Amino acid sequence: MTERRIGVILAAAGTPLTLAGALMYVLPGPGLPVLIIGLTTLITGLVMNATTRRH
Repeated sequence: MTERRIGVILAAAGTPLTLAGALMYVLPGPGLPVLIIGLTTLITGLVMNATTRRH
């Protein structure tokens, strides 16, 4: 599996996690930890995509 594909998968997984964390921040649930994990996953995926496109 290439680095770019891993970045796409991480970005695709981070988006719904971030949205779920934002919703759970307002609704009952562990909002802040899910939001942090989602943002971390999303940012990591986007950075991996950006670095592989530069080469």
